[in-house]
Amino acid sequence: MSAYDIAGYAADALASLTPEEIEFLRELPKAELHAHLNGSIPIPLLQKIANEADFSSSAISSDAVKAGIEQLKTGVVFNELHDFFGLFPAIYALTATPETLAEAARAVLAQFLEPDPVSPKGQPMAAYLELRSTPRTTPNMSRKQYLEAVLDEVERYPVERAALIVSLDRRMDAKTAEEIVSLAIKLRQEGRRVVGVDLCGDPLAGNMDNFEQYFKRVKEAGLGVTLHIAETSENTHEDTLKLLSFSPDRLGHATFLDTDARDVVFSNNACVEICLSSNLLCKTVSILEEHHIRHYLEANHPIAVCTDDTLPFRNNLLGEYALLLAKEPLGLGLTREEVERIARMSMASRFASPVSKTAQ
Repeated sequence: MSAYDIAGYAADALASLTPEEIEFLRELPKAELHAHLNGSIPIPLLQKIANEADFSSSAISSDAVKAGIEQLKTGVVFNELHDFFGLFPAIYALTATPETLAEAARAVLAQFLEPDPVSPKGQPMAAYLELRSTPRTTPNMSRKQYLEAVLDEVERYPVERAALIVSLDRRMDAKTAEEIVSLAIKLRQEGRRVVGVDLCGDPLAGNMDNFEQYFKRVKEAGLGVTLHIAETSENTHEDTLKLLSFSPDRLGHATFLDTDARDVVFSNNACVEICLSSNLLCKTVSILEEHHIRHYLEANHPIAVCTDDTLPFRNNLLGEYALLLAKEPLGLGLTREEVERIARMSMASRFASPVSKTAQ
């Protein structure tokens, strides 16, 4: 798959639109607020890095990593979603140095923010991008170096076009979470383009009581908070309400909010980051007609339509917007006015960005 190829639900919806409808979608200023770095790296770049990989490196010591790299080198076809997630050890190994991580971040940013070569007028996929990633340590870089490598690429773009969200994982221990939050706040205070902190990872893992102190610090530092929440039917009422008590500014997915939780979300006006293809392919939503996006549209509640991970879900932001406009059953059959309102809500839900060093 090239950087711009799409397949599945988004591709079918896009193919059903007229050229004039596609042009309407391209020209809408849209914000991508839920894109994971490591899940959005273009396959051609991964293959390039794989071909250059040093198999004597400690990062490429396991058989699973070597097998994943060989698969990338020979070509990847995703027949099932788990075909992609099995490649994550290889992807992490291939982006284990500041140099290869920077290459990956540069390619992902370009995918969203540079002129789309397929567009007749050269419009980018997104007017604005908040890229998110969980900093890792490797033998070649610290978490601080990880964030600096990504920020150096983010800050090649104007402050009004790109920023970074730093992610915590629900499986993290206290020491790691403390380090990451402290790094995010310090970098923000130094004028770097960190605008928020995310909570992600296995939606059933971890004790959310342990994360309360970290998100309190994040809020006090003036950073935005976005939380992956109620992603599965197995997430408990208590887990969801605990996360909502952190006063998040935005929510990721929010697929299985019960009535009480939804009332809290409506009263707090927290924007919901909607990832249509992701929900359908991960089977958290069975059919598009039953998608929870309709609850928020009916309530005139702020939402942002996003891609999640462009590599496994084989989508892009234009395709996700096509799912809004395309007629049922290929899309939601929304009017142009409704789609335009969603795009405006996405832009209005961006986290406030500090003046970066590169913009001074």
